[in-house]
Order: sequence, then C-alpha cells, then structure tokens
Amino acid sequence: MIFYNRRHMGQEGRSKPLDEHYDVVIVGSGFGGGAAAYDLSRAGVKTLLLERGPWPLRDDDDWSGSKILLEGRYRADSPVSIAQYDRAAKDVVLNAVVGGNSVFFGGAALRLRETDFAEWPLRYADLEPFYARAERLLGVHGNAGEDPTEPPRSAPYPLPAQPLTPPAERIFKAAKAAGFHPFSVPTAIDFQGSRGTACMRCSTCDGFPCKVSAKNDVAMTFLANADHNFLTIVAGATVLRILTEGHLARGVLVHDKHTGKQYTVTADAVVVAAGAVQTPAVLLRSGLQSTDRSNLLGRNLMRHCNAMVGYVFPFATNPQKLNHKQVCISDLYEFERAATGRAVGVIQDMMMPPPEVVRVLAPKGFRVAAHTVANHIQTLICIAEDDPQVNNRVFLSERLDDLGLPVTSIEHSYSENDLRRRHQLIKAARKILRKAGGLVGKVNLVDSFSHAVGTARMGVDPKKSVLDVDCALHGVPNVFVTDGSVMPTAAGVNPSLTIAANALRVSERIVTRLHRSVRTNRETAEARL
Repeated sequence: MIFYNRRHMGQEGRSKPLDEHYDVVIVGSGFGGGAAAYDLSRAGVKTLLLERGPWPLRDDDDWSGSKILLEGRYRADSPVSIAQYDRAAKDVVLNAVVGGNSVFFGGAALRLRETDFAEWPLRYADLEPFYARAERLLGVHGNAGEDPTEPPRSAPYPLPAQPLTPPAERIFKAAKAAGFHPFSVPTAIDFQGSRGTACMRCSTCDGFPCKVSAKNDVAMTFLANADHNFLTIVAGATVLRILTEGHLARGVLVHDKHTGKQYTVTADAVVVAAGAVQTPAVLLRSGLQSTDRSNLLGRNLMRHCNAMVGYVFPFATNPQKLNHKQVCISDLYEFERAATGRAVGVIQDMMMPPPEVVRVLAPKGFRVAAHTVANHIQTLICIAEDDPQVNNRVFLSERLDDLGLPVTSIEHSYSENDLRRRHQLIKAARKILRKAGGLVGKVNLVDSFSHAVGTARMGVDPKKSVLDVDCALHGVPNVFVTDGSVMPTAAGVNPSLTIAANALRVSERIVTRLHRSVRTNRETAEARL
C-alpha cells in the first residue's frame, strides 16, 4: 500500500498509481469507504482509495479548539451552499481528511434497533453478523444487556466498557434517579494502548483528531489493517466525475491537488463513499441521474434533529478536564413510534467545547455568559430521528468552485414530527440535568451535517429507490455506494457503526459480482488483529 501523505509529497513517480488499472476504485475514506477498502483488499481485490482531503497531522494543533473548530484546519477546498427554513442560503465548508468524519467522531458505536429496519430492504438479522465484525475491527468497548432497547447480539462486545469518569457518573446517577435506565455508550477508542499510547481521556476527543492515535478512527483501524499488497491510498485527489460506457462505469476522472493534473483511472467497479452530501454530488456531476427511475438521487436528506441542553451548576463540573461522553439514555426510543412512525432517539452525555469556542459558537445573547461560566456547565445532546422528506435534497448549483465543478447545494427543513421528537428528548434532558444539580439551562439547536444520511436510498423497486439491495445503482450495476447515503431511514442513534457494517456487507457482494474468490479466511486474519 502506498500512503501519499505529507511525507511523500513530491515523491518521484507520484502519478503512477493513478495511471494503473484497478479492480475497484473507492471515492472517499470515511466509515463506508474505509470499511470497503479493508474488506476488498483482504479479499485480494486490487483497490485504489481516493480522498480529497489530506492525512491527519496528529500534532499539537489537532487539539486546539481554535485551529480545529473555529479556523477549520481540515476544511475542504470547496464550499457547500445550504438553505434551510426561511433563511437565505449560506456557504459552509465541511471537513475533508483521510478517515473522513471518523477522525472527528467521539467514538460512539451503537447499532440500530430491530424496529428501525421496517422501511429497509433488509432486516436487522441480515446486518447483525456485520455489526459484530465491525465492532471487532473497530475495537468497541461496551456492556451487553445494559441498554434497555438493545437489539439481539450474536456475541458480547469485544471489550468491556470503561469505568465512568466523575462527570459521567453524575449524569448516570441522575438519570437513574429520574427513572431512566442509563448505560455506557459503546465506544471505539483504544484504552489498552495497542498502538503505543492508550486513551488519555482528554477533553479534546469529540470534534478533534486524536494526537496520540488512541481513537479507533478509520485510518487507525480499517486502513491500517487492510492488506497493504492490494490497497493504494491517494490523498488530495478529487474525483471530478465517474466515466461510463453504455450502462457500465469504466473508471473515474481525478484531479490531483499535489500535481495540479487530471488523471483517468480505469477500474472494473466504482464505489462512492464521499458522504451523504458529496456522494450524490459526484453521481449528479457524472450524469447518472439519467439512470435513476425513482428521481430520488440527492433527495430524502436526513441529518438527525439534534439539540444541546446545557445547565449551569454551582460547582465546576469537570475540573480534571476528562472526556465524559460515556452515558446514553434510550428509554424514550420507541415512545413516538406508533404516533409518528419513527424512533424518538437517544440522549448522550457530551463534552463542553473549549471556552474560546463557546464564546464564538454559543447561542446569540448567551455567548458572554456561557464563556464566563463554561467550567460550570454540563451538557447533554439530544439525537432525534428525522423524517425522510423528498424536498430535503442535495443538488448542483450553477455556481462553480475553483476546480470548475458546480457547487454542492442543500435545501433542508425539519418536519413538525421531527421537532416533536426532539422536544421529548429535550424535556428528559432537562429533567436529568436538574436531578444532577443543574440550576438553570439553555437549549442550543444543532445545525450540522455530521449524521447526514439518505440521499441515495437502497431498495427493491427501481421506481422507489436509487440503489438495489447490494447498494449498486439500479441502472449502472458496477457503481456501488457504501456510506450513509444508502440508509432509507436515519433511526435515532449515531449512524457510524451501521455505515461500517453495511459497507462490509456490500463488499462481500462486490467480490461476488467481480467473480472473485476470497483469498484469505477473514475470520482467521481478524483474530490476529
């Protein structure tokens, strides 16, 4: 495997990997792309993984709130234009880095519940073995049986949950006192130091790259443990479009940031895993909407209807600056299912951002006060399921970016039922924080796309879905999607583990479609990891 990172810039022969033919080329290196790259390479499939962002630097600035959250150290070159509610469109720049959003996630790795699959073309039981594999490969810590809505498992968690830090224990006890059944968040973090430095339980975890590589992100797990003889990774490579002949893809056209040149990469199959915002943009730029009989490509964008509930306490809530994203409450998960057809969602303990970030990002009218008392605030995040709405969409604008590509644009608004479900969680979060000793609280509505899913939904009927059950385009059978775009519904938990599990499932189908035999016994190989 050739890692093109900052140490390899300017290396002789840099263009060679982009001039070769590959069995599979993967666009995007997050949970969906990384899991597919791992599995395909382990099956002896010659695979090229393309990522438009750089490698994580993992230095002191990666733990700087100003550098990461305010200045956007890893922001992509091209903006995304977002219009929501009755507000004017605004430009935002999403992160782009090898490992995708996994580099910034807080480690939460929850499974969907059985009821969440009602509108999917597969059942929970179909995905369960792949959930188990994903948990092993990501090194997930958890306690089976604690979660009152937990679905059936074929095996316990690979590793036990860690003891609660004092701030997490405060929320755990308060939730129990309020009549809930809190449990330890299943977490993909290296607490053993298997790569050299164990998790330090620092406060710069959720939202930050891990400087000591203790977060089990995609780069540290799937990509590091892939078969290096069959996987090539190129960072700084933007896929301009997928190239097709007839009803088949023959490769991709790539812009190499480091050379400034364009390359045609040929492949037997293309896997798109650029995220639920950029994946439809790639497919639309490639003209593949012409093969979409459902007219749903880019539509049904979901991103969860989230809110942060913060309360001021009469004492410093986390004087040791420990990571306490350890507690989850799922008691309300099925509370609105009969009324709205969706899960309500979950509540999780959440870290406060650094004070300098609070001063900038706190709700208007509350910023100075929040910054002043930041050390006395403890927060819970409410993650509510949102409806798949056909008018919530990703599309291409007429404006062009620096590469001459149409700027990716988003239209999105929440439904009344989305707001209803979020309100249920906010009420419960307030109750828990008051039980924990909070005096006065403030709700901050979350306005991000870190949980975006749904823009290329899978299904059986080509008139009602973009992808088939194997997550191949109905009209182009050698173009696959393995990120959150494939999800018909968002459910009410973090989508990361589900994306990884489904990517492992789809990778097996890709190998079958390529008529390849699996080169190694994956279970034996993974037992040695």
